[in-house]
Amino acid sequence: MSETASAHTPGTPTDAGSAVVIGGGIAGLATAALLAREGWSVSLFEALDEVGGRAGVWEADGFRFDTGPSWYLMPEVFDHFFRLMGTRTADQLDLVRLDPAYRVYSEPPAGTAGDPIDIRSGRELSTQLFESIEPGAGAALAEYLDSAKDAYDLAVTRFLYDTYETTAGLRDPALLRRVPQLAPLLTTTLSRHVERRFSDKRLQQVLGYPAVFLGGSPYGVPSLYHLMSHLDLADGVLYPQGGLYEVIRAVERVARGAGVSIETGAEVTSIVTTPTTGGRAQATGITLADGRRVDADLVVSSADLHFTETQLLPEPLRTYPEKWWDKRTPSPGALLLLLGVEGQLPQLTHHTLLFTEDWRSNFDDIFGEHTRIPDPASIYVCKPSATDSTVAPAGSENLFVLVPIPADPSLGYGGVDRGGSPRIEAAADRVIAQISQWCNIPDLAERITVRRTIAPGDFEHDFHAWRGNALGLAHTLRQSALFRPRNASKKVDSLAYAGASALPGIGLPMCLISAELVVKRLRGDRSPGPIAEPAAV
Repeated sequence: MSETASAHTPGTPTDAGSAVVIGGGIAGLATAALLAREGWSVSLFEALDEVGGRAGVWEADGFRFDTGPSWYLMPEVFDHFFRLMGTRTADQLDLVRLDPAYRVYSEPPAGTAGDPIDIRSGRELSTQLFESIEPGAGAALAEYLDSAKDAYDLAVTRFLYDTYETTAGLRDPALLRRVPQLAPLLTTTLSRHVERRFSDKRLQQVLGYPAVFLGGSPYGVPSLYHLMSHLDLADGVLYPQGGLYEVIRAVERVARGAGVSIETGAEVTSIVTTPTTGGRAQATGITLADGRRVDADLVVSSADLHFTETQLLPEPLRTYPEKWWDKRTPSPGALLLLLGVEGQLPQLTHHTLLFTEDWRSNFDDIFGEHTRIPDPASIYVCKPSATDSTVAPAGSENLFVLVPIPADPSLGYGGVDRGGSPRIEAAADRVIAQISQWCNIPDLAERITVRRTIAPGDFEHDFHAWRGNALGLAHTLRQSALFRPRNASKKVDSLAYAGASALPGIGLPMCLISAELVVKRLRGDRSPGPIAEPAAV
């Protein structure tokens, strides 16, 4: 890929050439949109029948379920993307703030239901809650949130928007002066960082669970990621009316508006390359399952990085061959339950978390040497019908349940109406029973009218997800920032990468940033911050 910076004003299209984007998840759609805005003639190809990838949607009997992400965090990243596209978030999405942000149930004594804790966003409300549970924890949380905001601001300005083509950003004197404060955050686990400051198990779990959103365990991710608590405890949790798939629709809408051609049901089978010199090659297009070849000056793959490298490229041209993956850590797999429930469920808020007492064993079951589906499990339940009347029939509730499990496709597949693998459906039954007991909903199982399960086998089959993982490469220290896969091939010119396993990482906001990093690389922009926005719309 060219290292020459584009000599045009940001946001001003030029005749840049033709580009093809592989994959229609949020990273692919956003990359296509930004490239079109830069003046490229862009065609996007998605193997499935609808765009969205892991951030999909499924409808049945009047229920509409998001099948992937369900938290809207880092709103400024979405705001920045839409402004780059000449529009505003407010023009694309109808966002509401959740209060409470979420509810937490701890594992109760056998045979009983527990008393939940409601987490309300905002510094004052959060510190008051922590103080009411553990004397002194309010002041400790205030200090913790100061540090979290500082780490978050540092991440946004120094780490997340850096392509790491050079180490100039890391050698900035202003950053080097921070090394004494940064070093402990990089060498201490999140769990240890939290346990040193808070004694109550429930508070420890509230502060440690965001590691799961990073595809890891609080016992494995570095404590720098305590920055996540700035998002839910201080900044707030939002929800786009209609569901998180509305975000996908919005990004698709601006991509099409910028001139992107989007074709679904179009599986890419290889990246076409032309040999150059020194064992290198140039990406010159793609081939599709129907036999077509599409030529292009630039190829961007937002498909699963392992699949891209090991299936779409010949072995001599792989930057990340199979032996590289043998030493890497995937995010957890996921058991997902999409449940349509008759009647109301006041025991659950829009977001509800269930935490097991023996937390370390729970994570060992997922990431340890001898993995299994945890039982009991730490569970996340989303009830969007608490906020949005359009996602369920009147008088019913919509539940999306996520159980982190090992990234192992051999665990089986999900299905509709108990049509999945026996092991998966049995695990789903246990999860429903656990929610029923812990949250005091004794008749939950009898009230379910729609049921679908999704499992690691589905993630591998539908999304080519490496080892059936649900999110991408886990954010361990060895797989974060400059240690994460770069966004361009080292062996094939004009081949770029976007998505959850490349820079900067997991989640919808990160995938939007990954799209922007493709543009930064093409421009030769090696600054650590975001692209300058065009004049206000």
